[in-house]
Amino acid sequence: MTDVTTGSNSAVTAPIEPSLHRVMGPWLLLLFIVGDILGTGIYALTGQVAKQVGGVVWLPFLVAFIVAVVTAMSYLELVTKYPKAAGAALYTHKAFGIHFITFIVAFTVMCSGITSASTASRAFAANLSGAFQLNLETGIGITLVALAFMAIVAIVNFRGVGESVKANVVLTVVELTGLLIIIFIGLWAIVGGQGDVSRITQFATSPDSSIFWSIMAATTLAFFAMVGFEDSVNMAEECKDPSKIFPKVLLIGLFITGGIYVLVSISAITLVSPEELGVGETPLLKVVQAGAPNFPLWIFGFITMFAVANSALINMLMASRLVYGMSRERVLPPLLGKVHAGRRTPYIAIGFTTLLAFALITFVGEVPALGGTTALLLLFVFTVVNIAVLILRREKVAHEHFRTPTFLPVLGAISCAFFAGPWTGRDPVQYKIAGVLIGVGVLLWIVTVLVNRATGVAPAEPDMEALGGDGPVN
Repeated sequence: MTDVTTGSNSAVTAPIEPSLHRVMGPWLLLLFIVGDILGTGIYALTGQVAKQVGGVVWLPFLVAFIVAVVTAMSYLELVTKYPKAAGAALYTHKAFGIHFITFIVAFTVMCSGITSASTASRAFAANLSGAFQLNLETGIGITLVALAFMAIVAIVNFRGVGESVKANVVLTVVELTGLLIIIFIGLWAIVGGQGDVSRITQFATSPDSSIFWSIMAATTLAFFAMVGFEDSVNMAEECKDPSKIFPKVLLIGLFITGGIYVLVSISAITLVSPEELGVGETPLLKVVQAGAPNFPLWIFGFITMFAVANSALINMLMASRLVYGMSRERVLPPLLGKVHAGRRTPYIAIGFTTLLAFALITFVGEVPALGGTTALLLLFVFTVVNIAVLILRREKVAHEHFRTPTFLPVLGAISCAFFAGPWTGRDPVQYKIAGVLIGVGVLLWIVTVLVNRATGVAPAEPDMEALGGDGPVN
């Protein structure tokens, strides 16, 4: 156990854990960010967004992109100011200094990552079954394949972030290729006079909803496709010179993915009507069928499978590093901050998050409205982070860092809080799921406090300068 204070105010010091391995340069970080944002969202949500707004399906993705960029500017100031692994948990703790708030924010982020990864693993199993015609449609078959896949993700994660990010490079290239195929097919069709380009300016709203509120409701769905950029701050401790490379790389990654989403949406709606696009769970496959009927459709089964695999890998990378950072912050037990001396990876945190994923895969399975719930949870976190950057302006650090214009965090906090509200037309079930998850977090916090009191051990004030294992290597 690292520095803790007992009832007699005596300190017990354990050997310093080795630091994480700084292996990520700008190109690996860029691929990590692009691969994190691109994923199951764009492959599955295009049709659902089209159901909300009709032919202007590209507009909610554009609005979601703008909101994401505004919040990313706050993350950039904080990650370059405090280039540590804990991410939003660290920023919250430094801004408010209340362990309970820090725990809830960190727990919320961790749950969103693990739940998304668990669902992605089940989607991987379902796509694997379809691609190879394995007929694993029964629950137990999909569950077993999903568990095996999650175990492989844990092994890759344990081997090290270098191996994990290299795997991410391959998976990112695959899923990016799939989206470029969609864009190329759409542009080819437009040049050849195929499809209906006029659809991209056509609104389709329900009788009881205006154009504005229809766009807002669709944006709450599209925003799920934009989240992921925040995961990269949890890899700061494994980046080379993060204070220098993060601003340029993160913004480039956001603009690349935002541009791809808009072009994919335009291609999709040009070739397939919004009514047809909104039916089923494979909207982009319909685009391929309409624009290139001779294209081998089974390839898209594999591409989708790789896309969700990439989402699972990156989410588990983020979750394990976040648990590691929280442990070094004394928000979770110090045991979870252990770093493997040989692999230089947080192996206890990896095991912990993998066990949670196993439980979700086995006992929960598909969670209704998962994408919307994940976005809802992260919008709450983004609101807190945008406020934190303003509070932390009074604290100075020795090194140079990025500074965002003051109006952007204010705009970010207001916009994120707005899109988290029920007035946007968000499905009420998402609030129920989020409430249960946060309730579990509160329960765990209470249990931790009671255990600490029973054992007479209370966490000391974290040493912020040493957070994240920047000490010597054993």
